Amino acid sequence: MNIKQIINNLSVGATKLLIDILIAIIVLVVGFRIIKWLENKMKKENRLSKLDPNAKGFVVSFIVVTLKILLIIMVLMIVGVPMASLVTIIGSCAVAIGLALQGGLSNIAGGLMILLFKPFVVGDYILVDSLEGRVKSITMFYTTIVSVDNKTIQLPNGNLSNSNIVNFTHCKTRRVDLKISVSYNSDISKVKKIINDVIDGHQYVLKDESVVVRLLEHSDNALVFAVRVWCNREDYWDLYFDLMEEIKEALDKNKIEIPYQQVDVHMKK
Repeated sequence: MNIKQIINNLSVGATKLLIDILIAIIVLVVGFRIIKWLENKMKKENRLSKLDPNAKGFVVSFIVVTLKILLIIMVLMIVGVPMASLVTIIGSCAVAIGLALQGGLSNIAGGLMILLFKPFVVGDYILVDSLEGRVKSITMFYTTIVSVDNKTIQLPNGNLSNSNIVNFTHCKTRRVDLKISVSYNSDISKVKKIINDVIDGHQYVLKDESVVVRLLEHSDNALVFAVRVWCNREDYWDLYFDLMEEIKEALDKNKIEIPYQQVDVHMKK
């Protein structure tokens, strides 16, 4: 083989390689756009609406990740990477990635645990450590919650499945607990009647549930009453704030003093 043939073969090989690379880039770009379109389509698909809202986000996320992996494999085959070598590379990479991304694998396992045992579902209001908000979505790796001041918080599923979770909206009803302080000069029976009258007149209080208005403790500066009433979960904060305001107004109207912290100092001459 002379130099001219070698150069000709190199030229043909280089041209073919460039064409393959160009085709691979086109397939990669178009493929990612199609996957993105499919992701948006699946999120809006009516057929998937029959799935549990929690499972829907996880399934869509899983399908998207799988399609992206298959697309990358296809692109490598277009470039000319042999299948045997590709399988070996994928196997080696899988082991290396598995060791490097143990947190990612734990997130997938955590997501499955959340979907299986359902400590919360999409739409629930939860507290995890010091973070709280309404659950927006549960995907393969992360659970997204939105706080009351509209901050988006992403929680790794692995950590979430091993954390203490408080679900405020799992039950249909919630109990409102208040502490009301009055002066030691107040008539206990009168105070209880005033508070009970306010409770009886509020529309959000569940009348078929028990109502507690009892003297809780003798603090340093006041008599402290425990007030416990039940309401539907969606009425919790409205009832909480209403009772705080209306009980204060009723006590003032009946000239029941709500004391502030004070210290009596006795001086000897």
